[in-house]
Amino acid sequence: QASNPLWQSRGAGSGPSGGRFRCPSCRHEVVLDRHGVYGLQRNLLVENIIDIYKQESARPLHAKAEQQLMCEEHEDERINIYCLRCEVPTCSLCKVFGAHKDCEVAPLPAVYQRQKSELSDGIAMLVAGNDRIQAIITQMEEICHTIEENGRRQKQHLGLRFDALCGILEERKKELLQNIAREQEEKVQRVRGLIRQYGDHLEASSKLVETAIQAMEEPQMAVYLQ
Repeated sequence: QASNPLWQSRGAGSGPSGGRFRCPSCRHEVVLDRHGVYGLQRNLLVENIIDIYKQESARPLHAKAEQQLMCEEHEDERINIYCLRCEVPTCSLCKVFGAHKDCEVAPLPAVYQRQKSELSDGIAMLVAGNDRIQAIITQMEEICHTIEENGRRQKQHLGLRFDALCGILEERKKELLQNIAREQEEKVQRVRGLIRQYGDHLEASSKLVETAIQAMEEPQMAVYLQ
């Protein structure tokens, strides 16, 4: 109260009586004891925010803006222009005498504002695109929910139908299994017969190849021709 110049102008009758007042957030009635405001419950989140604000306020104004990058080639020269050909910031001496003397340059603030504007436009486009993508994702999630619900109903309906036809299907299943087993045995026997037939053919062909190789090794022409 003593440090608030508006308190005295409000008058004693307008303030809370008996050290009582209501919290402006939750409207809960608070009673100040002998410790005053220091006896109130601490809000660590608000205290951290206040500490960060004090630290930021204690820094020199435009401290970051006053920090200038210096040229690597000319240590005493500040970087104040932008090379449009090389797309790098540089200093005036580099333009006059250095590596960028034949390049087209522009003032650094102008390029900064242009690229920052382009980046801002790009961010706006990305944000708009993200909004569209989020809308599509939401729509797809609804589609997934619909598909799952339809699938659940179809499974339930199919289960009921198969339960009703279970007896008939079981008999039909046994019959089809027998047919498959019989056809399988017939086909296997036929294929095994072909395997034996082609095996005999392969053996005869191998013997013929062996005989031909031996004939190729015959050095005498007359014997070879016989």
